[in-house]
Amino acid sequence: MGSPVFKKGEIMKTNFMKTLTLFFASVIAFMGTAIPLMFHQPELSNSNATKEAKALYEYIVSLEGEAVLSGQQESTWLGSPDYEVDYIYNISGKYPAIRGFDYMNDDFDGVNQRAAEWHNKGGIVTICWHCGYDFSGAWNECMNTEVPDWDKMLTEGTEEYAEMIEAMDKGARALGELKDLGIPVLWRPFHEFDGNWFWWSKGGSENFRKLWHIMYERYTKHWKLDNLIWVLGFSDQGEKSRSWYPGDNYCDIIGADTYMENMYEKLFIKMSWMTNAPKPLCFHECGENPTLQELEALPWSWFMTWHSEYLTERNTPEKINELYNSEIVITLDEVDF
Repeated sequence: MGSPVFKKGEIMKTNFMKTLTLFFASVIAFMGTAIPLMFHQPELSNSNATKEAKALYEYIVSLEGEAVLSGQQESTWLGSPDYEVDYIYNISGKYPAIRGFDYMNDDFDGVNQRAAEWHNKGGIVTICWHCGYDFSGAWNECMNTEVPDWDKMLTEGTEEYAEMIEAMDKGARALGELKDLGIPVLWRPFHEFDGNWFWWSKGGSENFRKLWHIMYERYTKHWKLDNLIWVLGFSDQGEKSRSWYPGDNYCDIIGADTYMENMYEKLFIKMSWMTNAPKPLCFHECGENPTLQELEALPWSWFMTWHSEYLTERNTPEKINELYNSEIVITLDEVDF
C-alpha cells in the first residue's frame, strides 16, 4: 500500500492534534483546566484597521495548525541588505514569506524602500526598532541607555514626556508612509521587554505597560496608523511574564523568542497562558531554526531567523533546504492574502 498524499498542512494538523490531545490530558489531570485556544475568531485590536491589515491578519489566523510562515531578519552591513534572503534562496531556491526590518539608526527611508519592494514581491513586512530611550541609535543604545526618571517621562505635561513623544513620532511618520502605500506591517516594538536588558524593560513591568499604552494610543488614535498589526514580543527568560501583558485591547499577536535549544514547546505553552482571548502565537526570533517535527507539533504562526551568523552558522544548508521546501512551511512564492 502506498504512502498517503498530504496537502500542505495536513501532516502538521495531524501531529498538532496528537500533541494537543496529550497536552490537554496532562493539564486536565493536573489542574482541571487547559490552555486557551482559538475557538473564537481573533479580531484586530484596532477596529479601524485598513483592509490590507485585516486581510493579512485573517490570513495569519487561517494558518493555525495548517502551515507556518517562514521569516528572516535582514542585516544591512554584509555587502547587501539581501544577504540573508539571497543566502536562503541560493540553498533552497525559495525566499522567506516574511522579511524583518529594523528602524535602528533612524534608517526610516532605507527600511521603507526595502519594505515596499518586499511587499510588491508579495512578501510580508515586519519591523522592529532597536534604539535608545531617546529613540535614536541602535542596539548599543538599547542596551546601554536608561531612562533617568520613568515617572516624569510617562507623565503627560512634563518636559520629558514631550521629548519622548517627539522622538517616538519619528517612527510614526515612517510607518505612515507605508500606510499611504497600502502596506500592512507586523509592528514589533519594545521586543524582549521582560528580559531586563533593553532600556524599556529596566523600569519594570508597570512602566513598560504604560509605555506600550502610550505608543499604542499615540500611533493608533493620533497618527491613525491603521495598517499596523501589533506584535507583543516576549523573551525566553522573563519571570512573572503575565505582569508585562498590556491587555487584550493593545496587541494582536503574542510572540516569544529564544536562542537556546529545546525551548520551543516550553515557550509555546507559556505564551498560550498569557490571555484567554484568542491571539495567534508567533516565534518572532530564533538563532537555530526549529525542526520540522517541532513545527508540526506546535502551531506557531511564523518563525523568523535572526540575521548574519545566526542564520549561516547555526543552521546547516541541509536543514535550511529541508525547511524551506517542506509541505508545512510557506515561502514567498506561496503567500496568499
